[in-house]
Amino acid sequence: MPTDRVTAWGGELQRVHGKLRNALALARAGLDGGDPADAATDLLLFCHGFCAALSGHHRAEDGSLFPELVRARPDLAPVVAKLTQDHNMIEHLIGGLQKAVANSTDPEVAHRHLDGIEAVMETHFKYEEKQLGAVLDGMDADFDRTEIFGPIS
Repeated sequence: MPTDRVTAWGGELQRVHGKLRNALALARAGLDGGDPADAATDLLLFCHGFCAALSGHHRAEDGSLFPELVRARPDLAPVVAKLTQDHNMIEHLIGGLQKAVANSTDPEVAHRHLDGIEAVMETHFKYEEKQLGAVLDGMDADFDRTEIFGPIS
């Protein structure tokens, strides 16, 4: 059965996750390579960019992708509930990073928070790709990338 659909949505999810991994790596590199005189500003900029990208991705999934998945596949409700719980945990960790960055110019403080975010983020991404990748690839949906995956898509 021929289809005009050119997007494999599971592959698109992996691509977006790759961009977020790169954003985290850039945040880490930026923390390490800045001019000490600009450390506070660099900390805010690099961490803010990464946090905004990750939060935007999760807001898009929670607001658009996940409701659509549950409508199409009610059996995925427990998976979506777990992923949403992960999003809430990651947002809590991002809040801790933002507070730490606002109160300290020490890059090590930011690195410790990024370590925690990365650990949860990686587990979350792997679970999400495993549980939803094939489902998304099998969906014949005309999604808007930014609406379902956030501004980093």
